[in-house]
Amino acid sequence: MNNADTNMDDDLVVKYLAGEASPAEVLLVDEWVAASENNRKIFNDFKLIWDQSPITERNVNKDDAFMRLQNRIKRTPTASRKTIIKKLKPAHWIGLAASVVLICTVLWLTFNHVYDNGSVSFVRIDSRNKVRTQTLPDGSVITLNARSTIIYPYKFTSNFRPVSLQGEAFFKVAPNKAKPFIIKVNDVTVRVVGTSFNVKSRNGKTVVIVETGIVKVIKKQNSIDLNPGERVIVTRSPGTLSKETIKGKLYNYYMTRQLVCDHTPLREVVQALNDIFGAHISIANKQLETLPITTTFQGQSLDEIVGVISDTFKITVVRKNQQIIFK
Repeated sequence: MNNADTNMDDDLVVKYLAGEASPAEVLLVDEWVAASENNRKIFNDFKLIWDQSPITERNVNKDDAFMRLQNRIKRTPTASRKTIIKKLKPAHWIGLAASVVLICTVLWLTFNHVYDNGSVSFVRIDSRNKVRTQTLPDGSVITLNARSTIIYPYKFTSNFRPVSLQGEAFFKVAPNKAKPFIIKVNDVTVRVVGTSFNVKSRNGKTVVIVETGIVKVIKKQNSIDLNPGERVIVTRSPGTLSKETIKGKLYNYYMTRQLVCDHTPLREVVQALNDIFGAHISIANKQLETLPITTTFQGQSLDEIVGVISDTFKITVVRKNQQIIFK
């Protein structure tokens, strides 16, 4: 297998550094590192972060597993750190920042859950089937949609405020320029110092929509700044990030029970209805997809909303089994 310049799973690299990888996983990482200079450089960057992470900022006692593992790693000769630091480019630091967040998240889970046998230095919240609101140690407020999970430190003691998210949440971040608020969601990193925005990650697609302030969204070596009323959709496919302006507020229905449409294209309303109600609505006539809707739906049933859309645009609605088709 040719591993030259191929992507390596970040979790596996962390397991390798922690000495927790299986023999097969160790062999896989070793082969990947040996396959190219670029792979070796990426690995050394990971190790550099690991070695230089201040233990005191991680709120870890000397007796715990993290200290033992740090000592274990330091016994292994490392590459020339000064040389590596000089060669790092700004774009590379963005990727390293994302790796730092990932490493921290994995460390919380691994070292506190597994090694400390129940000692709690992080908080995990699963919203399950309901919307939950949680206030973080810095005063930031997070509203979790159903089927979502968030993990964060019991205290923000590092130089940034790292949070891991699965699912969907609305963040109202307490301002603190000295400690950026960093969210890790799949392979996407969101960085802010104080603002409000929505992050949704389902089925390999991550959508970030900004309500106030400025948000930086990072994926690998690409990044983009979002302003209020803008969003970015990030998929698993490689490529640059591009933003677009949103019309209305369809993203926060789980908090407000409102669908605010402001010249919103019909296709976006249909997508929102499918997500919210678990419906199967499709538009058979492509000319209908861009029809603009300006209204607010609040507390109405799916049938009532479909009726309003049909009456407004004189659209024929065909129902077939569970399907609703606009023609």
